[in-house]
Amino acid sequence: MASTASTLKPSEVTVALINQAVTKHRTRYDKTFVKAFMAGVMLSFGGLLDVVISGGSPGIAASNPGLVKVMGGFVFPVGLVMIVLQGFDLLTSNLMTFPMAVIKGALPWWSIPVNWIIVTFGNLAGSLFFAAILSKYTGLVTDAPYNTYMQSFAITKAVTPQFHEVFLRGIGCNWLVCVAVWQATGAAETYSKIIAIWIPIWVFVACGFDHVVANMFSLPLSIMLHADVRIVLLY
Repeated sequence: MASTASTLKPSEVTVALINQAVTKHRTRYDKTFVKAFMAGVMLSFGGLLDVVISGGSPGIAASNPGLVKVMGGFVFPVGLVMIVLQGFDLLTSNLMTFPMAVIKGALPWWSIPVNWIIVTFGNLAGSLFFAAILSKYTGLVTDAPYNTYMQSFAITKAVTPQFHEVFLRGIGCNWLVCVAVWQATGAAETYSKIIAIWIPIWVFVACGFDHVVANMFSLPLSIMLHADVRIVLLY
């Protein structure tokens, strides 16, 4: 019997996430792609807001860089909130739910690569669309200090770190994203879901971990703004 409490038990959250994966697996591939495209767009809205806050505060960044990270991290979670509440498909949460469903025998093994491939390209398409059409060509971030911020941002994300550092940052990020999705699934009403998502995502952005889909927006946008990046590591 399902719990009537405001927060589901861990075992109930597990069942709910497995059921979500099964539903996603049964969704037509074209619909999955569209939902993934929309997830890329929604996450990019949060990414752009982060750029506006972080890139638009060079004075604070110079005197108190930690504060700017906290400020930018605080606004970024709006993207995942919109994704979860609208039921879109984000790769980083599906990296958790589909293996769960396969391990429990609810889905065949091949559902994992099929879903991950479709969702990856859908997220990428949505992120590139947002970076080009709604960020660069709108002129919102093409002038200083935003363009110079994005140019330096690309260097710190894709050039300066070594491969193992980027990989480990990806683990830290996805751990917190999965915590956010887990907690949101366990919450019964909207306000609780928002808070459950907000805190872990705030932490990962403020700490500087790497989110593969967020980087699908920010790094291509940096290149569009003439960042000196030749090899881009997304994860």
